[in-house]
Amino acid sequence: MRSAVKSGLGFSTSLLMSWNKSQVDREDNKDYNQVLLDVQRSLRRFPPGMPDEQREGLQEELIDIILVVLKRNPQLHYYQGYHDIVVTFLLVLGERLATALVEKLSTHHLRDFMDPTMDNTKHILNYLMPIIERVNPEVHDFMQQAEVGTVFALSWLITWFGHVLSDFRHVVRLYDFFLACHPLMPIYFAAVIVLYREEEVFECECDMAMVHHLLSQIPQDLPYETLISRAGDLFVQFPPSEMAREAASHDSMAASTFKDFDLASTQQRPDSVLRRRRKQKQAALERSAANAVVTVAQPSAARRFVRLAVMGLTVALGAAALAVVNSALQWAPKLDLFP
Repeated sequence: MRSAVKSGLGFSTSLLMSWNKSQVDREDNKDYNQVLLDVQRSLRRFPPGMPDEQREGLQEELIDIILVVLKRNPQLHYYQGYHDIVVTFLLVLGERLATALVEKLSTHHLRDFMDPTMDNTKHILNYLMPIIERVNPEVHDFMQQAEVGTVFALSWLITWFGHVLSDFRHVVRLYDFFLACHPLMPIYFAAVIVLYREEEVFECECDMAMVHHLLSQIPQDLPYETLISRAGDLFVQFPPSEMAREAASHDSMAASTFKDFDLASTQQRPDSVLRRRRKQKQAALERSAANAVVTVAQPSAARRFVRLAVMGLTVALGAAALAVVNSALQWAPKLDLFP
């Protein structure tokens, strides 16, 4: 089983054999202090009732994994939230295999999050609103009017939802899904969550602070299998290759809105900030209103079949990756996580 996992994920036996704790030099590592703080704050990510001694041992292993990956890949930059991903694999796979898998993911699926700046991360967030607009223009327009931006989805994206879901089984199921799919699948899943909560969104006051608060609180009883299926459908219907231009031209609200939100909170006057922003954008919106409306063409049956086949191939190639987490439900090293 482990050899199949290693083969499916593309990391070699030599990668596992090269791992050893002697590579960890905490004192001279520039990220150590921040990693230590984040890991110390990660108590909720461990099973409730776990003995302190066992948890503290796992936290030490978590620090070692992160520092080893960063040392062996100096082009990678640590970000807050990375530890939420690493701890998930540690709890399921154990330290040795988790280190190899996390290193592979860090140079592929998570690579954009580990740049020196957040430019690529913000670009990925820019896919969110265009996807929502294609599916439900009313929800998109409501969110645009509220100027809520995409900050609410940042922690979802960079932690693969590990930071915001309390049920470990749900986290594992999503990781199972993301491992077998395109690196942008988490942003499609984020869009599906927003679309699923359409009624709640429309019942909310069209106010930045109110909508941000609503969307940032993910319900813990979501129909995950239904949403996973829906995210896969949206990926096929609106693939990244077709959404790239809209994402590139989309006016990112991720950073600017957050700054305004923070400023408004300190001044206790959120409406004044919103009014200023609306006035500044009104002229641009009126000029662009005359542009031709883009008609969403539904893919033909043949074209959709081809895309489904391609996605099926992707899932097939990642089948061994899926086995990592699924098989772990049966043996879960060290921990009685799944009674």
